[in-house]
Amino acid sequence: MDLELFKISTFINKHHVMSLATTDHKMQSVCSLFYAYNRDANSFIVASNEDTTHMSHIAQNNKVSGNIYLETKMVGKVQGVQFNGVFMELQNSELEYCYFKKFPYALALSPKLWQIKVNHFKMTDNTLGFGKKLIWEAIS
Repeated sequence: MDLELFKISTFINKHHVMSLATTDHKMQSVCSLFYAYNRDANSFIVASNEDTTHMSHIAQNNKVSGNIYLETKMVGKVQGVQFNGVFMELQNSELEYCYFKKFPYALALSPKLWQIKVNHFKMTDNTLGFGKKLIWEAIS
């Protein structure tokens, strides 16, 4: 694993809520989702009902974007990750375990779980210097 992905995943694993942007090619939508992240699969695992606007969009266009950030007014501490990926039904029981390990109370709700396979990360990390960017791209 390269250093950029290690630093990005370390930041991601300190948080648990993402903003996810979707489109059906006509309208855009954004939602907030709890997530677990698995670095080996380079994937987010999220729970969502199929009767939501974002899931309606994903049924037509499974390419998504999102962000995770540290909310702070201190410029030197600004950190955030933007990502692009493909949203799909979760098929991997190891990834399912990853989600329920992070959110054990969710087991009682029996949620439908989904996977976001990431193909691009851009992290802004001002703790490394003002405006410092870390970029990671999946190998095609």
